[in-house]
Amino acid sequence: MTVSGWSWKRLARLAFIAEQFGYEYADLQMTTDNKFALFIVPDPSPEGRQRAEQNRARYPDAGEGVALPPVVPEAIDLLKARMVVDTGSQHSDKLRTGIAIFFVTMSAATICFRLRAETAAVVIVGIVWAALMALIPVLLACSRRYRAKYAAQLKAAGFTPVTDRNGRLRYVPPGGQLPGHGNPFAGRA
Repeated sequence: MTVSGWSWKRLARLAFIAEQFGYEYADLQMTTDNKFALFIVPDPSPEGRQRAEQNRARYPDAGEGVALPPVVPEAIDLLKARMVVDTGSQHSDKLRTGIAIFFVTMSAATICFRLRAETAAVVIVGIVWAALMALIPVLLACSRRYRAKYAAQLKAAGFTPVTDRNGRLRYVPPGGQLPGHGNPFAGRA
C-alpha cells in the first residue's frame, strides 16, 4: 500500500490493526515520489491465525470501520520505532549526502538561471548554498541520532538486529524472524 501525508503514528496504527486480523508488518520504505510504501504480509504463525479468528468473531464490522480492536499504545510505539529504523536504513549516509548535495546544488543553479545570473542574486544564492551545504552534516547527524533512539527502544523491548538479504539493518520481534520467511506472499503490499 502506498500512502502520502501520513504520520508515523497513523502508519503504526494501521499496521497494528492489520496485525489484529492475521497480518504482520513487514517493511516501510520511502518511494521516489516521497510517499510511504507500507508492506504488510499474512502472518503464518499459529498465534497470528488465532488472534485473527478471535478478532474477526469479536469485530465482524471491522471492514467498514464500525468497531475495531482497542489500540495498545506500547505496541503502536514499537511499530513506529520499527518503521523509523526501516526507513532510516533504506539508504546509506553516503547516498543521503549525495542526494542532498545534488538537490541543494540544482536548486541553487535553477534559482540563478531564473534570476538571469544578476551579480547580487548570484552572491546571495551562493551564500545560501554554502549555508545549506554546511547544514547537511548536521542534518545527517540528527537523523542518525533519531534512528539510534528508536533502535535502542527496540533493543530494550527484546527486538534483535538482523541484516536482511538486501544488507539493511532490521529489527525482529523477540523469538521472531523477518516477516515473510516461509510465506508465499512475502514482499507484497
